[in-house]
Amino acid sequence: MRNEFTAIIEPAAEGGFWAYCPEVPGANGQGETIEEVRQNLTAAVELMLEIQREEALKAASDS
Repeated sequence: MRNEFTAIIEPAAEGGFWAYCPEVPGANGQGETIEEVRQNLTAAVELMLEIQREEALKAASDS
């Protein structure tokens, strides 16, 4: 299954770029190039979704 998310990428004041995903709170990334920031944001989204999944499974098993 493939999911699509929005990536907001902006230039960073100190150089490079930073990005966040509005659909996944807490998912953000930074990098020197747009490709690097996309890769870092993708990794952050994957991590946040995995954390949310684990928390949901734990809550379900506690019920």
